[in-house]
Amino acid sequence: MSLTGTPFFLTSIALLIVGVVLPLALWTRIAGPPMVRGLTRLLMLVFAQATAITLVFVLVNNANNLYDTWGDLLGTDSHIAAAKDLGPDGMGGQKIKNEPKQIQQFRQPDDPRVGPGVQMTDLQGRISGVMGEVYVWLPPQYNDPAYKDKKFPVVELLPGYPGSAKAWFGALHVTEQLKPLMERGAIKPFILVAPRTNILTGADTGCVNIPGKVNADSWLTVDVRKMVTDNFRAGDKPDSWALAGYSAGAHCASKLALAHPDRYRAAVAMSGYNDPALEPDSLAGKDPKLRIESNPMHILKSANAAGRPPRTALYVSGAAGDGYQAGIGLRQLAKRPTTVTVQLIPASAGGHTTAVWRHQVPEVFRWLGTQLKA
Repeated sequence: MSLTGTPFFLTSIALLIVGVVLPLALWTRIAGPPMVRGLTRLLMLVFAQATAITLVFVLVNNANNLYDTWGDLLGTDSHIAAAKDLGPDGMGGQKIKNEPKQIQQFRQPDDPRVGPGVQMTDLQGRISGVMGEVYVWLPPQYNDPAYKDKKFPVVELLPGYPGSAKAWFGALHVTEQLKPLMERGAIKPFILVAPRTNILTGADTGCVNIPGKVNADSWLTVDVRKMVTDNFRAGDKPDSWALAGYSAGAHCASKLALAHPDRYRAAVAMSGYNDPALEPDSLAGKDPKLRIESNPMHILKSANAAGRPPRTALYVSGAAGDGYQAGIGLRQLAKRPTTVTVQLIPASAGGHTTAVWRHQVPEVFRWLGTQLKA
């Protein structure tokens, strides 16, 4: 039974009803010695509490797309086939242009909450050694004969931690919000791509490469990117690519865009952070060297010191103490052609929640439309 499916949700409701009805119906009817009656009543109360907690978990998980499968929740799924040392560029001596095309089979997702038009595939990363699902949504113009020779810009969507690859489509309703705006021409048409980021049991990878453990950076910036250009009419230049993330995904978006200006032109970071150690489960935050190297401020400082400020545009939003200061720090370091736009979100907007990020979707995609081109 699927963790996020309707059958499990209905089962949780049914069990809660049973858990509430049993004590009401049987409390005074239990026979036997006092110890037996007391133990039976205690078990009924424990069962009622357990079913209530289960239903609350299901509601929260389904609303926020935290865990996709039982394997994600229990930490039993493996998404790493290998984790070779791929070197500073994350390519392991390979050249993308020399890699053969990786044509994928796509299918309709089994979760209706992702909405119509979303398709998914199971990708085996040839460079990263990571295996995981990738969701893709094509804009309304993609199949319009007038656009048959046009390539489209792409935005990679990154969730928080823990988080499902389908969170942007489910919890943030990104396609429901953007499709009518794209149809009216109010927002530029983008291909939306949401790859799995929860790839290591019980840990946030911080979107870094760690030889012998995980190559999360190369998974997102090399394998997923190439798969999209191999299978769709997607631009393959940096000016056609951006990342957008919230919470831990915001940290990844800023970090990856600044670290790879040869692959991305822009990034959106909502309620994120610069120091990876602010996420207790971050692998990068627990390693003193990686903690420094994967901090977007360090990446930007190093590029500036080398006389190569990246041609990267960042849009950073957040409340005071929840992403806003991270954006201010990056803006203070930015030297052209680097640009950083910072948006203060009122504390009254709703805190660190999907409701806050969902509300920002149209605005951030309007901004992305000014940064990307096919």
